[in-house]
Amino acid sequence: MVEKKNFDSEFCGNLPLHNVNLIQDYGYLLVLEPAGLKIIQASENTVEITGKPVQELIDTTLAQYLDEESTLKLSDSLKSGIRQRIPFNLTLKNGEQTGRFHALMHVKADYILIELEKAKDLEGKLFTDVFQEVKKIMAEIEQAETVRSVCEIAVREIRKISGFDGVLMYQFDQDWNGTVIAEEKDERLEPYLGQTFPASDVPKQARQLYLKNPYRLIPNRTYQPVRLYPVINPVTNSFIDLSDCNLRSVVAVHLEYMKNMNIDASMSIRVIRNGELWGLVSCHHLTEKYLDHEVCAIFEWLSAVISNGVSRILDKEAYDFSILLQQMRAALTDRVYERDNITAGLLPEEGTNLLDLFNASGAAVILNGRMETKGIVPGEDAIDNLLMWAEGKSINKVFATEHLAALYDEAREFAGLASGALVIPIDSTKGDYIICFRPELVETINWGGNPNEAINFEKDGLKYHPRNSFKLWKQRVEQHALPWKQQELDAAEALRTFLFEFRTKQLYN
Repeated sequence: MVEKKNFDSEFCGNLPLHNVNLIQDYGYLLVLEPAGLKIIQASENTVEITGKPVQELIDTTLAQYLDEESTLKLSDSLKSGIRQRIPFNLTLKNGEQTGRFHALMHVKADYILIELEKAKDLEGKLFTDVFQEVKKIMAEIEQAETVRSVCEIAVREIRKISGFDGVLMYQFDQDWNGTVIAEEKDERLEPYLGQTFPASDVPKQARQLYLKNPYRLIPNRTYQPVRLYPVINPVTNSFIDLSDCNLRSVVAVHLEYMKNMNIDASMSIRVIRNGELWGLVSCHHLTEKYLDHEVCAIFEWLSAVISNGVSRILDKEAYDFSILLQQMRAALTDRVYERDNITAGLLPEEGTNLLDLFNASGAAVILNGRMETKGIVPGEDAIDNLLMWAEGKSINKVFATEHLAALYDEAREFAGLASGALVIPIDSTKGDYIICFRPELVETINWGGNPNEAINFEKDGLKYHPRNSFKLWKQRVEQHALPWKQQELDAAEALRTFLFEFRTKQLYN
């Protein structure tokens, strides 16, 4: 018998991912003083594009390396009022030579940060061609009727545009474990469809960074990290915050994770719902793979398209479910008024009842020391003991659990009948309660590797490694019921308020 476990690693979640002070070697980084655009910090590889060692670059102005057109673009971008992820193209002078670059600017309170990547062609594709492809994807997603359909369209089309060997999408659960719900892959890659990856694979801090960056590209896991000079930012007197930077270097444990997956390049694209990370599109490639900034910009666009598609469907489902609950709750409250009796109104012989409203297998209504039940419920003594436990816990608001046995030991004896419980205190001071039950739902979780071995420390307790196997690892979970949805909890609270007021009127009229 196995219980669900939280695999979100506090250790991984506290790694300073944004303060690595290193960048990947496929681009360049400049940090400028806002007033005169003087270079106050830069990546050491900028010698490749300016002809000057980074030590000599410091304290010079960026304008002296730009042509007139690029200077105007930079000025216009600064005047735009946008402060994050401002894209534009510029030309840098390197002695007698010039080079074209994609620039991504981040305007901070005390400095300006500019990421640079060499401009390349879209592998022979005109932007209009790609634009038409994106419009087609948008149309397909707008017509999709299920979340799964949106995800399948997304992975198929992203793989087609990007050329990655494999693309998958996984959705986060309430504990931040990610389950693969769509996949398109080369046969040389391991299949992961239907498998779940522990939360520690994308720890808390990494998830927070996806709220700032629509995508994360690692073209080559064997890249040589590039340091910044000077090491300490002269304005903040600390390591610079690279949270917003696409070029931000990758922690060693993740590169080892990629190695264990037998991939050399990866890209992750966020899916957002209600301002939170809902899922990720994860792209894998067996060999090194660089994507031009313009292609990445397309995936940034698709991130929003996919997020909107998922949100549209889930919002409609949530709205329809809320309306259905409201209708059933109204039917119950009308019947309580009609019969002037709470128990008769909530547990009628025919018509909508408590079990329908809360998708429960059984329910008990306890009023004036009398108990009435409907459906499949534990024995009367077991319910009495559960009530005493609830009163001892001073439960005076709606309380719900999908794993009652973890909180109340005696519940293990009737877990098959009632692993989930929804407690609605009508008036806890008088011992008046409603309890709805849900049966045990035995679940087998197909993990992508043993989640208990997600992080492995060496004997010194300092060095650590990710798991080296992603082979299917099954976990059987018992004594859990179907979780209670937020809309159901809201309906329970509304019902509790109505019943308390109705009960009060009965007692004093």
